[in-house]
Amino acid sequence: MDPAKPRALLEKRAPNCNGFLREDKKEAAAAAGAGSRGDVGGRAGRSTPPVDTWREERARSEEDNELNLPSLATAYGTILRALGEDPGRQGLLKTPWRAATAMQYFTKGYQETISDVLNDAIFDEDHDEMVIVKDIDMFSMCEHHLVPFIGKVHIGYLPNKQVLGLSKLARIVEIYSRRLQVQERLTKQIAIAITEALHPSGVGVVVEATHMCMVMRGVQKMNSKTVTSTMLGVFREDPKTREEFLTLIKS
Repeated sequence: MDPAKPRALLEKRAPNCNGFLREDKKEAAAAAGAGSRGDVGGRAGRSTPPVDTWREERARSEEDNELNLPSLATAYGTILRALGEDPGRQGLLKTPWRAATAMQYFTKGYQETISDVLNDAIFDEDHDEMVIVKDIDMFSMCEHHLVPFIGKVHIGYLPNKQVLGLSKLARIVEIYSRRLQVQERLTKQIAIAITEALHPSGVGVVVEATHMCMVMRGVQKMNSKTVTSTMLGVFREDPKTREEFLTLIKS
């Protein structure tokens, strides 16, 4: 057998930076693409509309928290031992339980849906000027390193006969930020949630955050900030509307 072949096979199966095998990612992407296009066999030309499961699904309940807390605490105890610590010493006796409870709180967004939050907070209103809520505090957890990223969220939308209770914008941010996240996805999820709830003429979302995975490890750049944006509707199509929004959130 050619001695170069085993190495070539290993390189082909080598994981990329986020731990997924390249082939696995391709297969998953192909499966997702097939699902979004619908079943081609026998139904050519007909696409299956995406299901808004994010509006209804609740990934975790209070009962799940209670059931899973002991195993989560045990896992933290294992981590402490693997780090060379003694979970039995006085300062760490309750640390696994504290850490497990804290992690459940940091990810409590899995316990809520947009429907839970909005309730009766959508109002008919003949208002067609921009609505902006800026400097919404945001705390989230980087899904790659399980360390926090914190910052501000700025939201603007152009109503289309309906407005949303102002505090609900902050609640939407809370739902999606209190999960394991990447900032790019978080920004888009907030914008899509507002769009599907209100059907406004347009939505703009800007997130500015400091990532502890860049501050505490890796490049260790203390003053770096990551800025992401999602523009939908007229915010994307009309430069003047987008410019007005970006100017107002900086003022």
